[in-house]
Amino acid sequence: MTALLDVAGLHVALGRGRGRAGILHGVSLTVAPGEIVGLIGETGSGKTTLARAVLGLARAQRGSITIDGREVGGLRGGALREFRRGGAVQYVFQDPLRSLDPERTVFETLVEGLVVRGGYSRAELREAALDAARLVSLPPDLLPRHPGELSGGQRQRVAIARAIAVDPRLLICDEPVSALDASTRITILELLLRLRETRDLGVLLITHDLGSLGGVADRVVVLYHGQVVETGTTEEVLLAPRHPYTRLLVSSVPSIGDEEPPDPELRRALREEVRGLAAAPARQ
Repeated sequence: MTALLDVAGLHVALGRGRGRAGILHGVSLTVAPGEIVGLIGETGSGKTTLARAVLGLARAQRGSITIDGREVGGLRGGALREFRRGGAVQYVFQDPLRSLDPERTVFETLVEGLVVRGGYSRAELREAALDAARLVSLPPDLLPRHPGELSGGQRQRVAIARAIAVDPRLLICDEPVSALDASTRITILELLLRLRETRDLGVLLITHDLGSLGGVADRVVVLYHGQVVETGTTEEVLLAPRHPYTRLLVSSVPSIGDEEPPDPELRRALREEVRGLAAAPARQ
């Protein structure tokens, strides 16, 4: 299957002068149409930097980023603005209460991307807003409300509806369920499954929680200190992890593998092995 997103040998550094630090070191991954790929790693592993690079918000030093066969990693100026305005890639933030404008109604939020693109009548915008709301099971009577009047789950539905309103090819979801309660988390993950099936969306699902990927992601990519240390199908990574860091993650989730509680001695040994790996210099 042809890749929708193809990141190859990506290196990204942030900061200036002596404070400049390498964040990503030769990262490669792919996402196909209709596929959900989980990107997992601890805070500071480079997950969000990778997402920002795909969106053109972080500049790559080396490597390539290809979307639908088009190299976008080197876009600048007007070409980059045109790419963003096209809406092929959309981003769903971790905290919708912060990412949604509190002054805008749900309707205004859902059609924001279409207004920027231009060429739509008021009736067309309303129909697009209703279609997007319907896709995420958001009641139409919520369209006149503001984010502060919604529940956490409703706000996350609004964030997802805003993203899909412009008919994207790729959806990047950055910790989309981490701030939600368990039942709402399941609902949002089921929504992503439904969208990938009905819209043939490619989804890059960023998380630090392996437990949220089971039953949702087709493949998993494990990022550690800016490097991909393991990749495979979700079953392969969860049930037969190879890298010590992945084994440490899996051992910390009671619902994965054995039903016994996590073994503290095993976790301690894995932490020591991971610390040894972290002390080694990153690949250049």
